[in-house]
Amino acid sequence: MDSTVQTLLLSGAQLTDAALERLLPSTDTLPHSIHRAMRHSTFAGGKRLRPILCMEAARMAGGGAEIPEGAADLGAAFEMLHTYSLIHDDLPALDNDDLRRGQPTCHVAFGEAIAILAGDALQTLAFQTIASLPSPPVATVAILREVAVAVGTGVGRVGDIETALPPGMIGGQVVDIESEGKPPTAHLVESIHRAKTGALITVSIVAGGLYGMGMARTEASADTISRLRTFGEKAGLAFQIVDDVLDMTQDSAQLGKTAGKDTASIKATWPAVYGIDRSLKDAEELIADAFAALEPFGAAADSLKALANYLVERKH
Repeated sequence: MDSTVQTLLLSGAQLTDAALERLLPSTDTLPHSIHRAMRHSTFAGGKRLRPILCMEAARMAGGGAEIPEGAADLGAAFEMLHTYSLIHDDLPALDNDDLRRGQPTCHVAFGEAIAILAGDALQTLAFQTIASLPSPPVATVAILREVAVAVGTGVGRVGDIETALPPGMIGGQVVDIESEGKPPTAHLVESIHRAKTGALITVSIVAGGLYGMGMARTEASADTISRLRTFGEKAGLAFQIVDDVLDMTQDSAQLGKTAGKDTASIKATWPAVYGIDRSLKDAEELIADAFAALEPFGAAADSLKALANYLVERKH
């Protein structure tokens, strides 16, 4: 792994974990069971990619050399949302998995009822955390709306007009469940990946940009947000394609979760449609497109580009 990426991952994970430690209720806080379950899943490991992407986007969009004050809390909120989605994804009614990040899944350790509530609690704490950020109110509201759309079903209202919004994480999960056992198609697999995984990666980056510009007291640039959104969509899809490939080529110990479940369940995955070689090539092309979106930012985008490269070069 490139030393720059190693440094970004280590420092970003430390900032995120420190924020999570401060924001999550302690295990001694009543009711004990829910807070222990929340911490079990949140601190079970993980690369903290979404918070790190968020913080680096905030740094780039804010125009400073350092990560803006409070950006680690925003990143921690995205880790809470990500962990909530994993807890629910692993439940018996969904993927029915007993291993996550190399540890027993939340429902295995604490029971199904507490696991459901732990996921709910992490989601609500994420929104509470965002609402408490030191960013200007206009930036905070914009971030909250972006996040709500990203974790939702892909429909919403702008003013008095009902409009189709970008696909959301929950909507992607529904499509994934309903398509299980059906022959995967190119359209189906792309729609699931862009929603189920890509939406949260994309909004981590977009929200980071909104936060960075807000803290710098600069007007949110539509061009900057558009470019960050394109970067997030391309990098997020590449990330999931590589995840699909790893599920087929690595064992459970390497992955930290049960390997081969996508194939066994006849899940809609990129390799199931295109094969492994084409999948890896597609991931590389998506990263190249992601890089192109950040070209106007010059060297300030180097950290985000290095992280995007890591997304497709990782082995677990």
